[in-house]
Amino acid sequence: MADGVKVRRLPRVVRERQMMDAAVTCFARHGYQSASMDEIAELAGVSKPLVYLYLGSKEELFTACIRREAGALLAAVAAGVEDRSRPADEQLWAGLLAFFTYVADHPDAWVVLSRRAWTQGEPFAGEASRMREEIAAFVAGLIGDVHGGVAGPGVEVRGGGAGPDPDVHGGGVGRGVDALALALVGAAESLADWAAETPGTTARDTAATLMNFAWAGLGNLVKSERWSPP
Repeated sequence: MADGVKVRRLPRVVRERQMMDAAVTCFARHGYQSASMDEIAELAGVSKPLVYLYLGSKEELFTACIRREAGALLAAVAAGVEDRSRPADEQLWAGLLAFFTYVADHPDAWVVLSRRAWTQGEPFAGEASRMREEIAAFVAGLIGDVHGGVAGPGVEVRGGGAGPDPDVHGGGVGRGVDALALALVGAAESLADWAAETPGTTARDTAATLMNFAWAGLGNLVKSERWSPP
């Protein structure tokens, strides 16, 4: 090459990350069916055959995108609640703030996880469902942490989960905290979608909204104050 300058080839891991980033952008913009491997390759600055060589078919690429973004979201939430010695409300706040911050910072990733994956059926919906289950299990661990405070009088812990008295809530022992966690995750997902479409809404604002909504109930559970159906 002229002047003795050599073009340094990028490591494979860097190329793959570029292609995955481009794929997430395309899938978020167009959906799975309409996204093209040609556009993904163009955005990544590589040839289409290289995309197939490194990441496989379009179905394999979409699955890989879901798994990568789900893993990154889970890791962000876990990192936000790294200090498990804090009071339960502070841990929950940290987790919610980490969740909404990640969603705000990675809008394309959230579109892929919250919309594109679910609308395509299996196997993609299954990948998204596993992400929800993992987040719910993590949240259930926060809520049911004996040292966090929720597993107080009247809440029994079995197998790592906590559940209210089945005579009060109509469910089996061990189900109560799992149900609370799923309700909280569902609310967080809905609020994340709302925040993404509402200009001027910050991650902190959204987290505070859900915290105020959720902790009024969870705080009462910490004090063993429960509403009972008539």
